[in-house]
Amino acid sequence: MRKLASIQTVNAAEPIPNADAIEKIRVLGWWVVTKKGEFKPGDKVVYCEIDSLLPETADFEFLRPNCFKPARTDAAGAVVLPSGFRIKTIKLRGQVSQGICFPLNILPAGAPTDEDADVTDALGVCKWEPPQTGASGRARGSFPGFLPKTDETRVQVLEKVLERYQGVEFYLTEKLDGTSFTAFIREGEFGVCSRNMLLDTTDPMSTLVGVAKRLNLEERLRALGAARGFEVAVQGEIIGPGVQQNKYALKEVALRVFNVFDVSAYRFLDHADVLTAIAEMGLEAVPQLGTLVLSHGVDELVALSEGMSVLNAKAQREGIVLRPLREVDDHYLGRLSFKAINPKFLLKYDE
Repeated sequence: MRKLASIQTVNAAEPIPNADAIEKIRVLGWWVVTKKGEFKPGDKVVYCEIDSLLPETADFEFLRPNCFKPARTDAAGAVVLPSGFRIKTIKLRGQVSQGICFPLNILPAGAPTDEDADVTDALGVCKWEPPQTGASGRARGSFPGFLPKTDETRVQVLEKVLERYQGVEFYLTEKLDGTSFTAFIREGEFGVCSRNMLLDTTDPMSTLVGVAKRLNLEERLRALGAARGFEVAVQGEIIGPGVQQNKYALKEVALRVFNVFDVSAYRFLDHADVLTAIAEMGLEAVPQLGTLVLSHGVDELVALSEGMSVLNAKAQREGIVLRPLREVDDHYLGRLSFKAINPKFLLKYDE
């Protein structure tokens, strides 16, 4: 589970050119702008990641002018996301700042102070989710437990993981800004999922279900499963008109696949097999950006994330996803798969 607020140690403090009152400090793999002299290397801090939603308490009230987000409700008026102060990527005096740091005395009595301790619940922090554009559709149930969810860990919290896999060859794909999509066959049944829900495949208003039907995905998955001898799921991104502002300027809603999954054995296919399976099904993969032998640190991978989208040369790409050519289970991360988000994308689109 993502630690939105945790106890971390300041690794470095450096000046910002032409800035007298502020400096940047290094926490994990993030750079955070703070008041000059507020923290020094070796200090423990409470670090809140970007996309943290801090509660409306006196300690965080100073954030109101720039960070306040009102509560979000569903169609029935129930609160689905409370009001609070959203932490996002910003730029100050030319320096990108990602996250915010507080002294330990902001913690309530009894909260842990050991390095890497999770204090998300102790501070009442929750995850800010952007409003999704594009109708996922009517839910039939929760996301099924026999499938992995589509979510990648940000590289800034994985410095030790990067150290372990120096010299390993990874493939890179473009991270697309759309709506998460999963389709599967399991015990003979066809299903479609959004990021968090199993959808009703009879819903005529569902964008995701509509794409699955237009692409004859049930037939394609059954054919691939028959050829391979196991039941199959595909995971990808739905992009196009009506979805996340259609940054790729597409004329039609489309599916781009990034995972092919053996449901029967609960395993991801290796990269070469994924591309073969996608081709056999007549589907399209997310943009492939080549390979690299890992010799990089966090900052270098973030720099690699910058660039324009393969799908639209006028749009900043959201970032990159890195995975080894052959699937690896890491003892800390689980599946060895992570993302580096393009700071220019966040600054432009991260409202």
